[in-house]
Amino acid sequence: MLTLKPEGLYCPQGDFYIDPWRRVPRAVITHAHADHARTGMEHYLAQEQNESILRLRLGKNIQFQGLPFGEKIHVNGVQISFHPAGHIPASAQVRLEYQGEVWVVTGDYKLQNDGLSAPFETVKCHTIITESTFGIPAYRWTDSESIFEEIKRWWAANIRDGKSSQLTAYSLGKAQRLIMGLQNGPGPLFVHPTIAQNNQALIRDGFKIPDVPAIHASVDPETRKQALVIVPPSGEDNAILKKWGEREEGVCSGWMAVRGQRRRNNVTRGFVLSDHADWNGLLEAIDQSGAERVLVTHGYSDILSRFLRESRGLNAEVLRTEFGGDES
Repeated sequence: MLTLKPEGLYCPQGDFYIDPWRRVPRAVITHAHADHARTGMEHYLAQEQNESILRLRLGKNIQFQGLPFGEKIHVNGVQISFHPAGHIPASAQVRLEYQGEVWVVTGDYKLQNDGLSAPFETVKCHTIITESTFGIPAYRWTDSESIFEEIKRWWAANIRDGKSSQLTAYSLGKAQRLIMGLQNGPGPLFVHPTIAQNNQALIRDGFKIPDVPAIHASVDPETRKQALVIVPPSGEDNAILKKWGEREEGVCSGWMAVRGQRRRNNVTRGFVLSDHADWNGLLEAIDQSGAERVLVTHGYSDILSRFLRESRGLNAEVLRTEFGGDES
């Protein structure tokens, strides 16, 4: 039902693409991260709570059609519906059905409930296209609350040393998850302006996110020493942040589970917090789908597909795409 073309994943029966990476007339979007939602499409179909965030990121005049989770529409005989992926707010798996055959494109997903995104939903299918960002056994997550408590202890220690704290995290999904988990921390929270913009767009889309101020030059020195600032990977060149004062820097990412990655990021602390499924989560999602055929993309696709063939007896193979992953 889906084939790979230069523009992306194409459904010939319905004449549309899923998360295309070249300009096409009709794009079905799993979520608003830049490697899945790109500019230049003539028409976008996505879960309805993506509207404001997609307009912020792709342009306010895009042609957008929103669909609630679970509602079905038909496009040239192909039934399309969106189902929660649990990755970030409004992220969705795409279910396609045509003449009794069912495919699911997961996009990116996680099985941990973050309290903000709609929790991951198992969708039965014949063929599943799954990510594999953390598709090796080395990546196994602990519960989020333990990570938030670890961050708060680090933050409090920095306050005692007279330093502010800076956490690097992706601006859409991870940042909001940190805000939810750290809002009652030992000091005030601030965010990079890019994150503040994303917050406002998500609030317009109906998500309840605490009102956290963006960093600004008038914050007094004593408040800065108590503060934790959340910044995106590209936000460390912010002029205000450069003058913020002495600070300790940490990174929140699934990659921090590997000690060598912490050294390469040159940070004082790495916190293992991911918006993607870990090894166990990937296997659980694939097993529960009931799929007999598995196409594995972006990440450790060779390793995961081989494991599925040898240990599960599934028809599993690698699907080469241009999805890069927000945590790359």
